[in-house]
Amino acid sequence: MKKMIEVSHLSKNYGNRFNQVNVLNDLNFTIDQGEFVGIMGPSGAGKTTLLNILATILLPTLGEVKLAGQDIAKLNENQLTDFRREKLGFIFQEFSLIDALTVADNILLPLTVSKLPTTELKKRLAHLAKTFGITEILTRYPEEISVGQRQRTAAARSLITKPEILFADEPTGALDSKAAAEFLHYLAELNLSEDMTILMVTHDPYTASYCNRVLFIKDGRFFSEIVRRSSRKEFFEKVIDMQAAIGGGGRINAR
Repeated sequence: MKKMIEVSHLSKNYGNRFNQVNVLNDLNFTIDQGEFVGIMGPSGAGKTTLLNILATILLPTLGEVKLAGQDIAKLNENQLTDFRREKLGFIFQEFSLIDALTVADNILLPLTVSKLPTTELKKRLAHLAKTFGITEILTRYPEEISVGQRQRTAAARSLITKPEILFADEPTGALDSKAAAEFLHYLAELNLSEDMTILMVTHDPYTASYCNRVLFIKDGRFFSEIVRRSSRKEFFEKVIDMQAAIGGGGRINAR
């Protein structure tokens, strides 16, 4: 099995040597191709910092990160830009859609500088629109669609380049329960049908229950992990119990 994310002795510090804050401390883990992995932990555990390093937005203080076999520290800025565009996809809580563009044009935006033929662009657009159930709104504008449809549009945009790894940061945070469930179902289906590797940061046990595996960090360190081996409902219960054990909320935060 191909290793898509390899983290070795990863640490991240802020400040100077006289006043240093250690956000991440000696993290080690791997994620294989096709895995859907969640990252959980209490507020201030370092979840977002970890995601930003994996997404090549931040550099680690110590340690090594390999994405799709590439040591990202060895890439210059131009190479890193190309690597992000070709290999990585991002879904964030903020949709960042352009109001003046239609849903279709928003989705196709990352490919505006590509040299793909029009037939390929239309093929990819149609496939993703069908996958996320937004075919009927492709000619509408962001202000004319629901919040859930905007999130699915943003997800389709992140996948139009066919990335090998998809990063998601609290992707259901702005959605109501129904829209969140629909969106997570789409992500889970995509993970299975496309063998897409997904890493998702969340505080919500319901959201995490759609993953195959959840890594828990606390105070910047690895705390524990749980692997889904049975039903999603049983996995959901295990996530809640582990969240309570780590001090991240537990059942009081469950949907």
